[in-house]
Amino acid sequence: MIQYELIARVRELCRADDRIGAALMYGSFATGEGDAHSDVEFWLFAEPERRAELDPERWIGQVAATDLVLLNEFGSHVALFPGPVRGEFHFATTDDIPSVAQWPARGAAVDKMVVVDREGLLTPMLAAVPEHPVIPSQPQEIADLCGRFANWLVLALHVGARGERLRAQDALWHAARHVLWMARLAENSTAHWLTPSRAAEAELPARTVAAVAEATPVSLWREGRDRWLTLLARTGRPEPVALFAELDRLTAAAG
Repeated sequence: MIQYELIARVRELCRADDRIGAALMYGSFATGEGDAHSDVEFWLFAEPERRAELDPERWIGQVAATDLVLLNEFGSHVALFPGPVRGEFHFATTDDIPSVAQWPARGAAVDKMVVVDREGLLTPMLAAVPEHPVIPSQPQEIADLCGRFANWLVLALHVGARGERLRAQDALWHAARHVLWMARLAENSTAHWLTPSRAAEAELPARTVAAVAEATPVSLWREGRDRWLTLLARTGRPEPVALFAELDRLTAAAG
């Protein structure tokens, strides 16, 4: 796969470029789940006084020929290598390394992630991050998760009734994401918690996948309601009867 060639080249460049004090790889190839459809993803931490010397597009161009390099809406540079294969590159400075400790999870072993760590600053920060995310387990945490699903669904129903179909679609996708989280909790299938749609077809029941793929108020409420009741029974929380009755009525009206 071209991804292995790209990864090897990034490692080579990072180790040879003394402007880069530390670098890490994250994502599918760090976790051992990479395939022909996966991105390659890196954080590069330059020495502060030399960060201005690094031109992201030119540096990425040393990795391989690109069809396009762009700055995405989150502030990272994305390269579309021939294929196209996505490469995501975050250019920061070594002063930013402490922020790594605030990540919710790293998803992979530290030694699989560290590309270079010249001053030994990055490794302990990564080690302080849990490998796996914290999964909601307390009754209030689970109640809040279910409540957020209802929040997005109610918004979708109201703006849809107003005729704002595109805004309703956007809200429904947020509701769908929460259905996936609720289903993962109910099914004890939390391996891909941070990206709940990942491998959902293999890890969640077909009915959940179908409901989320359909992503209508009716399909999401049907599946979300059932998952909510399962989680309520597990935590001993009472059913919000009035809210459920209102959502039954609104989703039925929405068709």
